[in-house]
Amino acid sequence: MLSLILAAALLSDPVATPVVLPTEPAPLHGTLLTPDGPTRAVALIIAGSGPTDRDGNSPLGVSASSYRLLAEGLAAHGVATVRTDKRGIAGSAAAGGREEDMRFGHLVEDARAWAAAAAERTGQPCVWLIGHSEGALVALAAVEGGNNSVCGLVLLSGAGRRARLVLEEQLGSQLPEPMRTQAFHALAELEAGRTVADTPPALAALFRPSVQPYLISWLAMDPAALTAAYDGPVMVGSGTTDIQTPVVEAEALAAARPGVHLVLWEGVNHLLKIAPADRAGNIATHSNPTLPLAPAVVDDVAGFILRPR
Repeated sequence: MLSLILAAALLSDPVATPVVLPTEPAPLHGTLLTPDGPTRAVALIIAGSGPTDRDGNSPLGVSASSYRLLAEGLAAHGVATVRTDKRGIAGSAAAGGREEDMRFGHLVEDARAWAAAAAERTGQPCVWLIGHSEGALVALAAVEGGNNSVCGLVLLSGAGRRARLVLEEQLGSQLPEPMRTQAFHALAELEAGRTVADTPPALAALFRPSVQPYLISWLAMDPAALTAAYDGPVMVGSGTTDIQTPVVEAEALAAARPGVHLVLWEGVNHLLKIAPADRAGNIATHSNPTLPLAPAVVDDVAGFILRPR
């Protein structure tokens, strides 16, 4: 840890460079942030669900800039990062295509391509994948079957159980009958690979026909099984005041196989910032880009990436 502190003290003013990934129907865009000094490693930051941009923000009330802050913190330790606008979002809007054609596999393919580009741009032999929230599942899928260009995985605020179980828990306490039963039936059908027509109108935002093909591809993924199948270094990090992805999810990932490094940050929320457990106070951090990341987050992620192996 002392060596990391000394390295951070010597490095400052990281260099931000726009990067472009050629894809169809249009290029994807991101930012390469390199240390003002030797690059000791490089990582790809993979965004969570929804219309999330390269800084970790979205028009759905999130302006905390968690990914930008994480990239800047890692640069101080000598770790370069690539963070990107997701397909169809912000600078990558033109690459979105039609919603009904989108699949989870497209996110995985993009992550693999960005990882290869990050290694090439920085001259590093391999790239760390830092997946946040749904991005943790993308990272796991990106190494399915082996990927020699990936050094290892850092999974932050990610689910450890299949998405249907997580959604049932989230929806179960909020929905009255018969809507709850209808929603659970729809999730079971989608997980089995079948589209559904008789979904509750009040849940059209979740079950609209155009998004069902994507849901089918996403619900098929099992994060614990993917973790168990990957034999590279894995760190799982989660905050104890994460009201979106509770600690039980991180524990499920860590239990998937021996050797997973589990870190639980006391009083840290889904966006990796110090936050109270009460919902109003927790959500208030989502729109505060001046609030720094919890200090332990950057230190622990950098320490894991730079650990001698």
